[in-house]
Amino acid sequence: MTQPVFRFAPSPNGRLHLGHAYSALLNAELAKRVRGRFLLRIEDIDLTRCRPELEAGIYEDLAWLGLAWEEPVRRQSEHFGEYRAAVERLKARELVYPCFCSRKEIATAVAARAAAAGAAPPRDPDGAPLYPGTCRLLAPAEVGRRLAAGESHAWRLDVAKAARAVTPPLGYARFAPDGSEAFVAARPERWGDAIVARKEIPTSYHLAVVLDDALQGVTHVVRGQDLEAATDLHVVLQNLFDLPTPRYHHHALIRDEAGGKLSKILFSEPLADLRARGVTAEEVRKRLGFG
Repeated sequence: MTQPVFRFAPSPNGRLHLGHAYSALLNAELAKRVRGRFLLRIEDIDLTRCRPELEAGIYEDLAWLGLAWEEPVRRQSEHFGEYRAAVERLKARELVYPCFCSRKEIATAVAARAAAAGAAPPRDPDGAPLYPGTCRLLAPAEVGRRLAAGESHAWRLDVAKAARAVTPPLGYARFAPDGSEAFVAARPERWGDAIVARKEIPTSYHLAVVLDDALQGVTHVVRGQDLEAATDLHVVLQNLFDLPTPRYHHHALIRDEAGGKLSKILFSEPLADLRARGVTAEEVRKRLGFG
């Protein structure tokens, strides 16, 4: 029987907070419960926001919590060539196309279509305007001209074409900490044609995480409910690359006193600040239910 493999995969674009601590501790606890392996992966494809000192802070915070992980730690920024090769495979199958639209252009186009139809603008699960597939309809000659001119672009997955290329039923096993499981059907169409790579970064979160999980033999993905919908896209990519689909558990989010989601963007109190205030790792673990 294959040994279970769990992973905690933070991005070094801010200091870890209690939400990260809960996810890391839960992964380690579940791995221990089934005598599995616990991996740490650094998801640092965003070279603008990710910084070495923040990566060092991740190691410091996790060690303070009492966690240990296998070495070496996989850093995504060291594997851009692998991601680039995967995108080339999708291009060869004509499953992706270049998109030259800016976020502002997409929002404007979506709003205009919705207004003409007298409906609310459609949005993807993250709340962003649902891309209407504008560049999918461009003539090949225009695409070639714009690429040759060096126009900024992203590569989008043609979700409808990809859905026809995969083997049904498309979905994944959702598991609970008690060991029970249920099949969940994937609905990738609610994302529209999602981005899998950009001109300046040869991958996206969705593509990199799928390839890394398979390469590292991850069998159980444990992450927050805010990433549950992303699994729809991950299952599609796993199928297209003939990769195994892990089991998934999306845990409830740790929230602040007002009920809001903890977030780096909202400057939720980092573990480092708690530590500086004299809060102990034991107190944090007990507060999160790992005492």
